[in-house]
Parts: sequence; C-alpha cells; structure tokens
Amino acid sequence: MMTSIEHVNITVPDIDEAIRFLKIVAPDFEVRKDEKPSNSYRWAHIGNEVYYFALQEPHLDADPKKQLQTYKNYGINHVALVVSDIREIEEKLLDSGYHRGIDTPVEKHRKRAYYHDKAGFEWELVEYLSEKTSEKYFYE
Repeated sequence: MMTSIEHVNITVPDIDEAIRFLKIVAPDFEVRKDEKPSNSYRWAHIGNEVYYFALQEPHLDADPKKQLQTYKNYGINHVALVVSDIREIEEKLLDSGYHRGIDTPVEKHRKRAYYHDKAGFEWELVEYLSEKTSEKYFYE
C-alpha cells in the first residue's frame, strides 16, 4: 500500500472564499459538510471521493488578524495539487481576480504554477506530462 494524504486541515479567515478558490482549481470537489454549531466556529469539508480539505474558521477566542508570512513563520508554506489542465485553471483564476505567485522554470515532464488565494495561502498547481515516476520527479 502506498501512503497518501487523506486531508489537509486549514484555518481560514473566510470559508466561502476558500471554497470558491478550490472549486476553480479542483472542479471535481464538492462540499461534503458545512457546519456552524451555535456555540462554536464554522467548519466545512470540501473534496472528492478520496481526498478533501477540512476548512475551519478561527476558534472563537483566537485573534485571526495576523498576516501569513510563508517560509518565515511556522505553518503551511503551500499546498500542491495535481491538476489535469493547468492553462485552463490559470485562465479561470486570473479571470476571478487571483494572482500568480513565483515564476517556475519550463520543464520537460511537468508544468507548475503558484497562486495565492484571497487569504494569502500559496497553492502550487502541477500538471504531469508523463506517467513515469522517474520523469515526473526529474529536477531539471
């Protein structure tokens, strides 16, 4: 059995905005559950039949105003998703007002792009152009 990631749990400032972004980059994702208990914070699960993101609002007593400083503070630097048509997704992201992150080199066996969602999280999109593991993960 190969180990795989089942879900990623992220505290976000706006669950609806996070769902909007994820529906663009992963159109097969559906909201599995969206709850707001009266005495707690809102949470939602969005994904497909195998993988999902667990999104939650900050806990009631938290101060969520501090800006993310990826690669400097502890926490998530970026989340990478394998996609099937990176150019189409990029077009939709740009049309929806999202901004591209760092430039990536042209590679023979994969295409990559980085985007930031409205909360400032960085997402890496990867489209593999080969099924061979040795080519998919060849660092040019």
